[in-house]
Amino acid sequence: MVSGRQGPWRRAGEHLEAAMTMVDTPAKPVGVMELGDHLALLYDNDEERRSVMAAYARDGVRAGHKIVYISDGVTAAEVLAWLLAEGAATGPGPQEDTPDLSEAMDAGHFIVRTAEETFLASGRFDPAESIELIATEIDLARVQGYRGVRITGEARFSLRRWPGTERFGEFEQLLDDAFLTSDPTAMAVCQFDRRWFDDARLAEVETRHMGRVRVNDYHDDGSLRITPIFNPPGAELAGTIDGSNLAAAEDVLASITTRTGLLCLDLSGLTGCDAAGLRLLTGAFGPGRRRGHGLLLRGVPPALHDRFREEGLDGTPGIAVEYRPR
Repeated sequence: MVSGRQGPWRRAGEHLEAAMTMVDTPAKPVGVMELGDHLALLYDNDEERRSVMAAYARDGVRAGHKIVYISDGVTAAEVLAWLLAEGAATGPGPQEDTPDLSEAMDAGHFIVRTAEETFLASGRFDPAESIELIATEIDLARVQGYRGVRITGEARFSLRRWPGTERFGEFEQLLDDAFLTSDPTAMAVCQFDRRWFDDARLAEVETRHMGRVRVNDYHDDGSLRITPIFNPPGAELAGTIDGSNLAAAEDVLASITTRTGLLCLDLSGLTGCDAAGLRLLTGAFGPGRRRGHGLLLRGVPPALHDRFREEGLDGTPGIAVEYRPR
């Protein structure tokens, strides 16, 4: 039974506190989400979105959670095909024992419903009714024996001016309130495409979530974090590269491939790099790269400007360097 249906849905005032602190809270990697989380995915390309959503679904299958995907008019077969698209990145993290989403869908472990059939059965969008429908879905999953429920929805339908969709923000607030419970049984990711939602609208909906979700890191040992980026394709490095993490960084960079052949390493968060680390970065697409491939080192921090220039990287064929202003 969903806690809150038979008792208080919310703890008074907690949504306000969450909204006030969210701006300063780093986005949470999808792989560490917990029951009770209600997070926003703000994306501007499908590769990033697919990486997050595939991890979210597969992690749910591993955890014995039921996955409920609410699409913007897209069928279950189309959602599955998109997640499993040939050549699509599986995203960082262990790939062994990867759950089969096709089998999960066949077993009812992973279900897809359209926003129209979920929210507009009565002919208009009603926030309170929509919350009750979601609560019923969660109750059903718990009766079926699932350990939890993972809900995700494409929010683009709210821009279609269907009756009642002007109250979409109210729905998000009610959902946020619903998840603030001492006995959480579900989590949710709401998907917002930056190409459709303007900055003002995104700022408003963000206050109705507990925070943001992002792609999993390739590597994070506390001193160096390597995170995928998608536009342009590559990785963001933050922290320090030294002997303690050089081998791990080398393995990660060697595993990254891009369809364009151009790899971008965003170094704007790098605070330190020893000589071996510098050789690793400049060799990421070095002597062995194929014709037409190249390396963009973006946002080189001021502390490393002189060292990069001393190495003559500005004139190295196939390597472009962009310096962060001093």
